[in-house]
Amino acid sequence: MKFAGIGVLLIGLGVLGARVDAHASGRLADVQIIDRDTGSMLPMYRSHGEYWVAGRPGARYSIMIQNRRGERLLAVTAVDGINVISGETGAWGQSGYVFSPGESYEIAGWRKSNAEIAAFNFTAAANSYAERTGRPANVGVIGVALFLERPPRIQSYAPLDHRSEESGYAQNRIQAGAADSAARAAPPSSREAAASAPKLEEVKPSTSNNIANAAPAPKLGTGHGARETSYVQDTTFDRLSSTPNEVIKIRYDSFENLVAMGVVPSRPWQSAPNPFPESAMPRYVPDPPGG
Repeated sequence: MKFAGIGVLLIGLGVLGARVDAHASGRLADVQIIDRDTGSMLPMYRSHGEYWVAGRPGARYSIMIQNRRGERLLAVTAVDGINVISGETGAWGQSGYVFSPGESYEIAGWRKSNAEIAAFNFTAAANSYAERTGRPANVGVIGVALFLERPPRIQSYAPLDHRSEESGYAQNRIQAGAADSAARAAPPSSREAAASAPKLEEVKPSTSNNIANAAPAPKLGTGHGARETSYVQDTTFDRLSSTPNEVIKIRYDSFENLVAMGVVPSRPWQSAPNPFPESAMPRYVPDPPGG
């Protein structure tokens, strides 16, 4: 696995209602959340257009990303609004992981070097890395901003023009006029463009749906866990555009909180109906087949 580059992640919050999916499926990649202590993939609940997972307090977890394309893909990944490689507050222009065609990889922690991570674990929001570094506004969300790669540029050469010098002069005049027109139609300077570009800011938790008030237990966040060995190498990646080609967002909290918020339906387990509930099952060892 390689990482490179630069990208931005818009973080937000959402609402209620629910369907269970195997993973967050996008056009460019699939994203799954893995409980590393059990090895199981966490069910993905779909609620009013948003993906949710129920984290188990104390459990280590990873973000599994699968490149669905036949070309390289850059995944700028943020947890709780923080870039998982650099530790900066999440932005599209930051570094990310580069996936080869069809490649999958588990991002299992905050990257400390090309050889080490600090494991992700579900913990109380007050103990999260975001809270401990003074950035609690976006605790409870995982984001993956996906970028396509710009195809390599092929140098082309115009055939030598053997026309007369006079014709060449006329041609040069035409080209000069075209260049002058292009200059007049040119976009504003980089400083002007930056001034007019949309500004990024932290998205504050929404209170319109009173979601936080419905949660009976402390909200979950992601901690800065034990150091683990994890090797990557640097590479370069020329993005097709400065904005992501796709963003996948997954929100998370404890199972109890998701039930309280209406994201996960509360259905107590029921045994299969028995037509003879008062009749006891056999209490002795049955004969083997054949007597």
